[in-house]
Amino acid sequence: MEKKNIDWGNIGFSYMPTDYRYVANFKDGKWDDGELTTDSTVRISECAGVLQYAQTCFEGLKAYTTKDGKIVCFRPDLNASRMADSCRRLVMPVFPEEKFIEAVEKVVEANAAYVPPFGSGATLYIRPYMYGSNPVIGVKPADEYEFRIFVTPVGPYFKGGAKPITIRVSDVDRAAPHGTGNIKAGLNYAMSLYAITDAHAQGYDENMYLDPRTRTKVEETGGANFIFITKDGKFVTPKSDSILPSITRRSLMVVAEKYLGMPVEHREVYYDELKDFAECGLCGTAAVISPVGKVVNPATGEEICFPSGMDDMGPITKKLYDTLTGIQMGEIEAPEGWIKVIVE
Repeated sequence: MEKKNIDWGNIGFSYMPTDYRYVANFKDGKWDDGELTTDSTVRISECAGVLQYAQTCFEGLKAYTTKDGKIVCFRPDLNASRMADSCRRLVMPVFPEEKFIEAVEKVVEANAAYVPPFGSGATLYIRPYMYGSNPVIGVKPADEYEFRIFVTPVGPYFKGGAKPITIRVSDVDRAAPHGTGNIKAGLNYAMSLYAITDAHAQGYDENMYLDPRTRTKVEETGGANFIFITKDGKFVTPKSDSILPSITRRSLMVVAEKYLGMPVEHREVYYDELKDFAECGLCGTAAVISPVGKVVNPATGEEICFPSGMDDMGPITKKLYDTLTGIQMGEIEAPEGWIKVIVE
């Protein structure tokens, strides 16, 4: 299929309407068959559960054009599973995981002309989401829900692409309600908006959240997991029940061990350890890996600079990035089940 006439190399990470989106509705205790639509407008009651009590969750994944011209998605089964977990936590009906993957396939195939070409540096971002749609005035779950997917072509998440970013240690605890950090709910992200807006105003790219109980352990940022590289070449990533189970982070753990032969440690990471790491990065679907050059603690004036990665992505982080994106783009053989081919 011929691609749209878009300047793929210069698009940012922002919304660009495409031709089709997917919609399914839950009513009277069951999901309908779902369908593609060209209508991008959402129509709900002023008293809809999502507007009154933020009963909503979402996912994020990408579609890619591979080196041999196929259009593929990366591990959509894990997104389906994570969204099911989010729904259960928010007392929402689970959208069947097999239907989730089918819906992703349909909407990506229908918008194949918007999937950026191989080598452009851009991708097609896929946003599945669900919300309580019927009027709810008492504090209780909604009875009706809408599941939707839209797609939009995007460029790099952080301005500057692979240039290292600066993050600050947040002076507040993670804003997500206790126990909900490990799901992708709209409330989690809305509650972090003040902190990230303030960080940007102070000249930082992101926040580092510490554990709320002791404020001694590294957790995550507002929208990504941390990865660290030790000076002797180990891959380390924080472990906590309140950290979002990042699909990118879990994939990088496999890449580090199986492809690069690195020892992998998924464990508690103490803030005091940061000065001993050689490299640091933020990982997630949107950014893949963004290198961190400096961590600043405004409360103490401390600045921690990572010796590999102040000017460019550190060498091991670059190998991780190149290997994972090589797998996603079809240049490197993927582990079984990681790549879902949508258009041959």
